[in-house]
Amino acid sequence: MIEFSNVDQVAVATLANPARGNALSESMVENLIAWITECVADQSVHTLVLTSTGSHFCTGFDLGAQPPEAGEEGIVSRAATDGPLLWRFARIEHLLSLLWNAPLRTVAVAQGRTWGAGADLFAACDLRYANPQTEWRFPGAGFGLVLGTRRLATLVGQPRAMDWVAHGRRIDAENAVSAGLATALLGESDRWREELPALAVDRSTYAQLKAATRPDQSPTDLTALVRSAALPGLADRLEKYKNSSKPRK
Repeated sequence: MIEFSNVDQVAVATLANPARGNALSESMVENLIAWITECVADQSVHTLVLTSTGSHFCTGFDLGAQPPEAGEEGIVSRAATDGPLLWRFARIEHLLSLLWNAPLRTVAVAQGRTWGAGADLFAACDLRYANPQTEWRFPGAGFGLVLGTRRLATLVGQPRAMDWVAHGRRIDAENAVSAGLATALLGESDRWREELPALAVDRSTYAQLKAATRPDQSPTDLTALVRSAALPGLADRLEKYKNSSKPRK
């Protein structure tokens, strides 16, 4: 579930499924893609903001049960299970690319667990606010997925990004700010409107500045994601990760 609002040229999408840690379901991803596309087309909007309800910003990819497709004699084929997952991850990459390259200002406001695809969502925005209790993880490489790593490296540098991703680090708020992952910490997440700086340029100029400093490498990012996700056994790897990485209460 996502709640949308638009006030004073600022469009806000609030992830609102706290019972599942605001994990990204297929419908949530598609709704966010449609929302960003509509806001980009609306010249009255100059800023997009991603927020959430509940204790956590977004705990990643929704790992809820997926209905299998049975083949002959009830055997579930790899194509039947891996294919839909690959498609969902490709759509998440498309969502992240839209945010990263959007010709307007994008903002993320995080709290609590900001993990996996949620951490990538956060990192894809121009301004990235968090509260002192926020924690980030980028665990996709643990099941063989290359998603968002280049964008993370752009923010924090290649050596640090490799260390965080390859070793499954948990990043606290202090380290996130010092490394450049988070722009600033807010005492209370709902204070972001007070902290949001006024734009000194119009939307067209902002878009040009962004394009000049952030070349569009979406085809390269998508290729990296598909190559990693297309390796046989994606569903099996994801299930093993799901069973071995239960979130702490």
